Amino acid sequence: MMLDKQLQIVSGKLSGELLFDDLHKSIYATDASVYRKTPTAVAFPKTIDDIKILIDFSNQNNITLVPRTAGTSLAGQCVSDGIIVDVSKYFTSILAFDEENKTITVEPGIIRDDLNRFLEPYGLFFGPNTSTSNRCMIGGMVGNNSSGSTSIQYGVTRDKVVCIEALLSDGSEATFSEISSQEFRKKTTQDDLEGKIYKSIFFELSSKETQEEIKKEFPKSTIHRRNTGYAIDEFLDSDLFGGKNSTINVAKFLSGSEGTLAFSTAITIQLDDLPPTHSIMVTPHFTSVDESLRATVIAMKHNLFTCELMDKVVLDCTKNNREQAKNRFFLQGDPEAVLMLEVKAHSIEEAEQLAEALISDLKQHNFGYHHPKVYGTDIKKVLDLRKAGLGLLGNMIGDKKAVACIEDTAVDLNDLPEYITEFSAIMDKYQQQAVYYAHAGAGELHLRPILNLKKGEDVDLFRKITTETAELVKKYNGSFSGEHGDGIVRAEFIPLMIGDRNYQLLRRIKKAFDPNNVFNKGKITDAFKMDESLRYEVERNEPLVDTILDFSDSEGILRLAEKCNGSGDCRKSPEAGGTLCPSYRATKNEKDTTRSRANALREFLTNSDQKNKFNHKELKEVFDLCLSCKACASECPSNVDVASLKAEFLYQYQETNGYSFRSKLFANNAKYNKLGSKFPTLTNFITNTSLVKNIMGVASERSVPKLSKQTLSSWLKKNQKNSNHNKSVFLFNDEFTNFYDTEIGKDTVFVLEKLGYKVDILDHEESGRSYISKGFLKEAKVIANKNVAIFKNKLSEVKPLVGIEPSAILTFRDEYLRLADDKTTAEQIAKHTFTIEEFLSREIEKGNINAEQFTSNKKEIKIHGHCHQKSLSTTQTIFTMLNVPKNYDVKIMNTGCCGMAGSFGYEKEHYKTSMQVGEDTLFNKVRKASKTTEIAASGTSCRHQIYDGTNKQAKHPITILREAIL
Repeated sequence: MMLDKQLQIVSGKLSGELLFDDLHKSIYATDASVYRKTPTAVAFPKTIDDIKILIDFSNQNNITLVPRTAGTSLAGQCVSDGIIVDVSKYFTSILAFDEENKTITVEPGIIRDDLNRFLEPYGLFFGPNTSTSNRCMIGGMVGNNSSGSTSIQYGVTRDKVVCIEALLSDGSEATFSEISSQEFRKKTTQDDLEGKIYKSIFFELSSKETQEEIKKEFPKSTIHRRNTGYAIDEFLDSDLFGGKNSTINVAKFLSGSEGTLAFSTAITIQLDDLPPTHSIMVTPHFTSVDESLRATVIAMKHNLFTCELMDKVVLDCTKNNREQAKNRFFLQGDPEAVLMLEVKAHSIEEAEQLAEALISDLKQHNFGYHHPKVYGTDIKKVLDLRKAGLGLLGNMIGDKKAVACIEDTAVDLNDLPEYITEFSAIMDKYQQQAVYYAHAGAGELHLRPILNLKKGEDVDLFRKITTETAELVKKYNGSFSGEHGDGIVRAEFIPLMIGDRNYQLLRRIKKAFDPNNVFNKGKITDAFKMDESLRYEVERNEPLVDTILDFSDSEGILRLAEKCNGSGDCRKSPEAGGTLCPSYRATKNEKDTTRSRANALREFLTNSDQKNKFNHKELKEVFDLCLSCKACASECPSNVDVASLKAEFLYQYQETNGYSFRSKLFANNAKYNKLGSKFPTLTNFITNTSLVKNIMGVASERSVPKLSKQTLSSWLKKNQKNSNHNKSVFLFNDEFTNFYDTEIGKDTVFVLEKLGYKVDILDHEESGRSYISKGFLKEAKVIANKNVAIFKNKLSEVKPLVGIEPSAILTFRDEYLRLADDKTTAEQIAKHTFTIEEFLSREIEKGNINAEQFTSNKKEIKIHGHCHQKSLSTTQTIFTMLNVPKNYDVKIMNTGCCGMAGSFGYEKEHYKTSMQVGEDTLFNKVRKASKTTEIAASGTSCRHQIYDGTNKQAKHPITILREAIL
């Protein structure tokens, strides 16, 4: 309690925030590693003075500070019981840009890909390119000395660091940049901490004996990705320490120090010219990993820009990922390994010559059974497949996971085949199937054993395999950490890797920089044990959590939450594309990521002593801004469906705490609309008054959707025809179309009948979407069971079920599979259920619908895809459908979530977030569209949000097609 009071006092001094509630401590207890430590607090500094205050507090209270950006560390660098200092929210600016000298100065929280988008118009970019480049930040890249897939051409982050402005452990400011040897000597005379640091480095490294010990024990200099301990070997190039260079730069030494020596506040990096624009990627297929590694030695004789490896284990993980399955187009057969070899040139003809020379060389050495070439935008799809590999490895069902412990080893390229042979023997010894993945051209493979770290015997294996691999790496004078850092998992082995004398040298240098252990205690020196503080308690009694939704496909709701490995895909910026995660994009709070929701749920379901483990206000808070967009179910490599987690949480929480009036109102929307539709004009007037909106908890800025003058069901009774068409479909008359969008329903019937399809409608229930979104799962289950019974044995390949509103019809393919008691029938129905766009695009592709049936007039159309459509289907079907009129110019806008998300955007406390989500990727694109451009949006919520945000009327794609039909 005393510490809490002190933290409260410190919090009042900051312009940023200092939080120490249970929720924030739980979601910052993990990163992307296997470790878990509950922090004392989490800070979000706004200014350098804020960080100084935190440093002062840490010195006075013996509490360590851990700098954190995206939190995607694989070795446990960001895990601590101290204060986590998250600079990703406020330290995100570009401070200076020198186009002539090709340098840029940035704060540590700027995202690597965002930086490169800024630089692209100038023909420049920052070369190091990690698999997390769409969310990792420059500060983290410097901390880990990141490299990624481009290092064979552009080097590692250390090569690019020009200058680091930092705070030292006493709160003083220091600038580390290239200086002359004379200036270095002068700095050793300063009477401050900076001077003591320079004096210590000079004293420690001046000894010839020390220099020789470093050369003898450190990894081979031919291994560019060497990141074991501190980079004291970098100093040996200086003429101060036996080298030839008359200049020296301590900033390069700080690269890879994992925030243990100083706190970076500004980083200047060297930029490169953009690479040649014409690329071809050769993707040879192999019958064994060994063959692919031997082929790598040959391939690297060519001027490659990328040389990456994926093995069968990773490739198999991509089969069941909705997003990545599309990127497997280049694969033939079932290869044991695939290399991705990219050549670049200033003309496509030259690139072809380079690619053919590479293929010829591989064939001449009998490497590979298939050598496809990939061009243009398809190259990004292949690279995205590789980038997703890390997250996909966390997608294994059950408790066995591909564990990061030996995944960052690097050896000389010529040693790689023999090293892997010996490594495979270690794996065979422990009956392990390892995963081989990543940077073959740099001599680095991300090798992962598959272990269950909830079991003591596998924790023992965790240590044994790591130890034996470390010894093997040492045998080849390799680096135990190539780019992922030492963190907790590897720091314990640094004495083995560089020798005890060198290790003691590191300890003394750490002491010089940080005498009170203020910065990231327990990493690199005086390390925590690698088999303690694990994410899961070993040999625990597995918590039993009963749910109404069926999570058996993940072996229960807890294991679904545990599938989140912390890779942080939900933190990518709007400019990166996709939808994930709209709430984080709007607030920039880690609390509002899907990662935090999964982490928080895991924490409380595991550790709660409540009778109802869901009954925690912290869970209510963390799920509050989830829009249930389902992007996490497809864009997250681990496929953690947080929308389903939220629905289950809401149900469980409300069962104990009650259901609010507003939730009941929105959940029972269809029932009340049935009553209101008897007097639609009066109902529309009343629901849009300020008084009623206030009673309903609806934002005053919103207009409540208006009921149609006639329901679609009543129109159908009067207008349904007995046609003699030999093709037919069942139309699902969802509750949104029926009450709000009757005209769209009429358009659908008209188009189908005009194109030769008989439209049949059964007396079915509503979809249950409103019940699901508000957590009324008992009611949703009743509806699902009724609809499954109604459509049982009715649907087929030739007579499917077709729906208009994506969020309604797609419940048959998604939530019904978790809700319905008759799973077999539900699965059969799901196979024959389509959105109207899916159905018509399939018919177009079959040749049953053609351009002659539509207008030849010109029209420009821009498509905004519904979130559920993007996650569970594809917007490509809308594009196909609207392209059938031959002179229609159709484009899919690169938009994320619109922000309405059913009732979410109407709720007064969510209105601002809702509109910010819309502003992130949608509104501006709609505003920029010409007056004659049609905006197509399948979702009723999307259309309403577009109107509220831009004052433009969007149309359902079927209405646009109705207007085009002859």
